[in-house]
Amino acid sequence: MNNEIYHIVLRGVGKELIFKDLDDYYRGIFSLFEFNNSKPVEIRIRRRKRKIQKSKGEQFSDARDKMIEVLQFCFMPNHLHLLLKQIRDRGITDFMRKFGAGYATYFNKKYERKGHLFQGRFYAVHIKKEEQLQTAFVYIHTNPISLTEPKWKVEGIQNPQKVVKFLEDYKWSSYQDYLEKNNFPSVTEREFLLEIMGGAKECKKSVDDWIKYKKELKDWNVVGIE
Repeated sequence: MNNEIYHIVLRGVGKELIFKDLDDYYRGIFSLFEFNNSKPVEIRIRRRKRKIQKSKGEQFSDARDKMIEVLQFCFMPNHLHLLLKQIRDRGITDFMRKFGAGYATYFNKKYERKGHLFQGRFYAVHIKKEEQLQTAFVYIHTNPISLTEPKWKVEGIQNPQKVVKFLEDYKWSSYQDYLEKNNFPSVTEREFLLEIMGGAKECKKSVDDWIKYKKELKDWNVVGIE
């Protein structure tokens, strides 16, 4: 529904890696930005125009007809999480179709593979309450914990300070931008969530407090995670 928010999960088929190197992550970020456009998108042409305008010292024109607002994102090696607000009819469905097809075409060509890259249709949970938004903010931005403490769900977080720093340094999510450290600032629309969370300092506090004091999973079901 328009003006509603959804937590989206998209996984690689058979838990296959969908990001294998830095270029893949950058391509994913670029796709997240460029495919948010109801008009036909040729990334190769857009990149060429961007390069030419940059060489001339001109600012790139962001002439997109957006379908959604990207509120949050987090890319993991074999899946990704998005928090999206739909702003036009079928916006999320059309955006995810374009993103999935476009990125899969790039990935299959690069790695000389065939077939589906993603595991069926994306998974979507309707976020209806402010509590869900706050939980989604923490959940999506703490997803990379498993990359530095793989057994944390069973054994708990062993080194909270290390985890806090790891998340703040993790490049492939929107967390740095919410902490006012420019990473990929043009990708996300942050004003709404910053207001809900209480600003950048409270964003950090919400994540830090969960890492240091909660360290449990009982709240994840409100955003569709058990």
